[in-house]
Amino acid sequence: MKLEQLKANAGAIKRSKRVGRGPGSGHGKTSGRGHKGQMARSGGGVRPTFEGGQTPLFRHLPKIGFSNAKFKIRYAVINVGDLEQFKEGTIITPELLKEKGILKKQLDGVKVLGDGVLTKKLTVKAHQFSTTAKDKIETVGGKIEVI
Repeated sequence: MKLEQLKANAGAIKRSKRVGRGPGSGHGKTSGRGHKGQMARSGGGVRPTFEGGQTPLFRHLPKIGFSNAKFKIRYAVINVGDLEQFKEGTIITPELLKEKGILKKQLDGVKVLGDGVLTKKLTVKAHQFSTTAKDKIETVGGKIEVI
């Protein structure tokens, strides 16, 4: 089979309705819009939420609540186990983590969580630490610094 031999299935291609084409077409004169009225005019019709003059639903409902989501601080999260790959005595900063590919996005800051095992003495600089992460870093002899 060649490209020029391909054909659409029967009934797949439909001719478009050509309105305003005089007698015989069945779509002459008013072009299927009826006589006068809002829907007969060009640009006529109502918006999707219009309920015929009745007070719309969105105006019936009370305006309630406040969302603080817009102002929420979002932290990029890493675990203590992810820091095991660094050499002993390394000063770990968000920039170093991004450079190594451990952090994809820095977001509003970096938070260190306590999942995993740490055996090396490291200095970790981050925006927040969980209590288990603090304990694990300090029991090994490392230091934490809140930026």
